[in-house]
Amino acid sequence: MTAEGEMAEGEALVGGMANAGAVFRHGAVVERPAPRTARALHAHLVALAEHGFDAAPRPVRLTADGREQLTFIPGDVALPPYPRWVMTESALRSVGSLLRRLHDAGAAIAVDAGAEWPRSLSDPEGGTMLCHNDVCPDNVVFRDGRAVALIDFDLAAPGRAVWDVAMTARYWVPMLDPATAAAHYPAGPDAPTRLRILADSYGLSVQERAELPDVIEEATASCRAFVADRVATGDPVYTRALSERGGWQRWDRIQEWLTAHHDVFTAALTD
Repeated sequence: MTAEGEMAEGEALVGGMANAGAVFRHGAVVERPAPRTARALHAHLVALAEHGFDAAPRPVRLTADGREQLTFIPGDVALPPYPRWVMTESALRSVGSLLRRLHDAGAAIAVDAGAEWPRSLSDPEGGTMLCHNDVCPDNVVFRDGRAVALIDFDLAAPGRAVWDVAMTARYWVPMLDPATAAAHYPAGPDAPTRLRILADSYGLSVQERAELPDVIEEATASCRAFVADRVATGDPVYTRALSERGGWQRWDRIQEWLTAHHDVFTAALTD
């Protein structure tokens, strides 16, 4: 068996959808399927570290069989149904602060214009900074109840900071109607208050606060289109998840709830 094969025989790491069952840890190294943009993404991760952002995996190497090796970041990662500790206000504040650190470092790094960055969940307006686009609880490492690192940059693409905040809010507020949220989150999250906490901890500008509710609705529509595309191509993981989570009626309910509460969210952010 080759060294690469031995690496894949390590400890299986759970979580995620696209790479479920294909991510392994071997000591201080994680091996996983390499995204199409792996070379450009690895260069970006190195640049982030050089600009002081130490809260992301460091690239180790790409293997000959299409996998990537990254440094393992120790800590706790919450998986659905999410535990109460990951939904505390202090945890939320730490996520906002961590995202701001990522953006501050990323703003100083030129995006590789030649890379074919994934467009499925990217900001339709584009941008000059590489956004993570998937800061869900499954992709945030915690220690002692505080977010300390971001992992899984597979969906990273150029965009605006407010888009990345909107995508993050979808998971961390969460920006879901109560019936949908109840399936994975502790009961009773106060969405307007938590949205304000995320905006405050990130340090959104006055203009970005006014834009955020609209951008969240746009991001939600992009997420729905992402799922629709996966289902249309026969992806069994997303097809099963759609069926188990209430079908398209669930997505209709989320969008209607966002629209109905638009003014409430705007007031919470701007008052």
